[in-house]
Amino acid sequence: MRMAYKIKWGNILNETRHRVKEPSKKPIKEEHSYEESLINDHRNPFEGDYDRIMSSSSLRRLQDKAQVFPLQDSDFIRTRLTHSMEVSAIARSFGTWLEKWLINVQGQLDKSDSGKIPAMLATAGLVHDIGNPPFGHYGEDVIKRWFDTYFSSNDNYTEQEKNDFKNFDGNAQGIRVLTRLQLLNDQYGINFTYGTLSILLKYPWDSNHKIAKEDGKFGYFKDDEEIARSIINNTTGVPNCRNPLTYLLEAADDIAYLGADVEDGVKKGIIPWEKIFENTIANEESEIFKAYPDSISNLIKKHKIARDNNFPDFLLTSVQNFKVWVQAEMIREVKKAFMKNYDDIMNGDFSPTGELLESAKLLRGFLTNLLKKYCFPNKEVLSLELVGDSVITDLLDIFINDCIMEPIEHEKKHRLKSGKLYKMISNNFIFVHRMNTDPNDPKPVRTINELNAYNKLLLITDFVSGMTDSYAVDLHQKLKGVKMP
Repeated sequence: MRMAYKIKWGNILNETRHRVKEPSKKPIKEEHSYEESLINDHRNPFEGDYDRIMSSSSLRRLQDKAQVFPLQDSDFIRTRLTHSMEVSAIARSFGTWLEKWLINVQGQLDKSDSGKIPAMLATAGLVHDIGNPPFGHYGEDVIKRWFDTYFSSNDNYTEQEKNDFKNFDGNAQGIRVLTRLQLLNDQYGINFTYGTLSILLKYPWDSNHKIAKEDGKFGYFKDDEEIARSIINNTTGVPNCRNPLTYLLEAADDIAYLGADVEDGVKKGIIPWEKIFENTIANEESEIFKAYPDSISNLIKKHKIARDNNFPDFLLTSVQNFKVWVQAEMIREVKKAFMKNYDDIMNGDFSPTGELLESAKLLRGFLTNLLKKYCFPNKEVLSLELVGDSVITDLLDIFINDCIMEPIEHEKKHRLKSGKLYKMISNNFIFVHRMNTDPNDPKPVRTINELNAYNKLLLITDFVSGMTDSYAVDLHQKLKGVKMP
């Protein structure tokens, strides 16, 4: 007898959108041939989500946001966009496996649903970093520190409003981008399905929640609570409980960046791969060799072939072979962990901040240590962080203190400056914040001065976090007088 779970796959595969399509006024034919239905739209709604975001400006901006190393002329080193494409591919693979398991083994999914889970995870993987600010995750830290200082002398906010910014999170910002800021026709943003949005609601609690206060992670801003509640109620139906597919998305993200960032480090000559391979990986006394003797022996053969036959950049060939193998191993471990914890995951009893990659502790630890030892302390990476710190801090200073917050009405000079700065902010973001909340009449009805202080802060963080690395640097130089417009 099949176990009944709190979370239902029928709800997870929710194809409804926040803005429901209006019924067609055209006469409805009683019968449609199969060919006619294919002509109308051959995609399932989750494939439609993927196609909707593919041509968006928000996604394109990721090509000009750093993954680990500063953006440069070489097209080899990954950007945030190429990283997201790799996450999407791994996530889709997880979806293909899970779908087969649920249909053929668990009997919890109908064959008519084939293709839906892979499409959902592919889309979620592609946009999982769409809310990240410039300069990588360090940009998030800079924003948090800035607001920590700001609120120490500005107390006219609720605790949740303060926590939204003091714990600023790119995942919560991503929900804003997809449901509001990627302006198309109205205040619903790109209007994804509830099913896809649910996967991306990585932390389904607000910034006032106990978990958020302990870990600094939350899933949605106070301003987006209504849509977040709609996503939860229409999918998992369990408060503070992750969508089961979110665990696979998170694993795909970790697997992608761990292998790829190490590969980039070898390409740049930062990680001494030959030394590491010979002394650690190929060492029969090493922990990793003892755990995977057959696989490592095969990698040693490939390493020697590339070296002895003078492959161009044979070390890159070697690390790529290693990356392919280690990712495959971690993917297998994640699948086993998902099946092992399936009952808890589907009942909302698995740790809300837990992960499936914990079972691949040895391989994950090996890759993480390489990044910590060689990549993160690298001068290029540190320089990127120092530049990001200066740029984001100054932009927040300028746009919040000099532009939006409490202008000094009697000082004509200040009014002139704030007015000019205001015009630098993206028209799209201003339009969204001024927009009427009535879905039938989404025209702008409010002025910026009519926004409360919290929403003014949101306007600036929307603007700054949406910047690319190069745009942020360029604007910073212009506003500081270092560069002429």
